[in-house]
Amino acid sequence: MSEPSYRQAGSTGLGEEVEGYLLWQATIAEAERRAREFVRPLEWTTTAQRIEIEQHYVTDRLDRAREDLERIANRCVSLRGEYERRYRTLRLRCVGWTVAASACCAATGALSLLWPH
Repeated sequence: MSEPSYRQAGSTGLGEEVEGYLLWQATIAEAERRAREFVRPLEWTTTAQRIEIEQHYVTDRLDRAREDLERIANRCVSLRGEYERRYRTLRLRCVGWTVAASACCAATGALSLLWPH
């Protein structure tokens, strides 16, 4: 049975896209919250400086988050390839043993029919 076209490799469902969007928005909100906490004790800075520091902090944090996500996604693709190769090898081995066992059973049955009683 083949997979439906919307579940083919590389395509994502709407739910996964919405989940990704919501997770990224939560990451942005967390970066902004941490940036505000970071500049709060810097009382000696001007408002413009604080805003600039916050923006730089958020940008840096989101860049790092994107790099982390890309690294994780690449590792997931790598692991998937490894597991698919391993599964293919195990499946071939299982089929081989099944064919060998079936051949032995068939040979034993044939010999028992030919053997005089």
